[in-house]
Amino acid sequence: MGNIRTFRELIVWQKAMDATMEIFRLTSTWPKSEMFSLTDQILRSSRSVPSNTAEAWRKRRYPAAWISKLSDSEGEAAETQTHLDVALRCGYIREEDHQKLDFLYEEVLSMLVNMIDHPAQWTIRPNKQ
Repeated sequence: MGNIRTFRELIVWQKAMDATMEIFRLTSTWPKSEMFSLTDQILRSSRSVPSNTAEAWRKRRYPAAWISKLSDSEGEAAETQTHLDVALRCGYIREEDHQKLDFLYEEVLSMLVNMIDHPAQWTIRPNKQ
């Protein structure tokens, strides 16, 4: 883990934010008819990944809360991948954009699962007096 002081230093958070911003850029060209459906859904789920990861960071004193919030991030990442699949099938994004984002989310998911599987490396241990 190193000496990470803030959630913004987490590579998983940085990658999730990069993906969120790319999705924001891509959705700006989608049909207006999708504004309150697919566009809204993918923007919400993509933003939830770094948001839940940040929240998990602040709850790392409690291993169960840590795991729960990271599990929420994991679910939101998978949901975002599904929305990307729909966008590809609808012709809203190019294959290369889909592949790039899907790969990025696979990296994020791998990191989240690793953090969930090894909470002791991340959570705060109480001081023994």
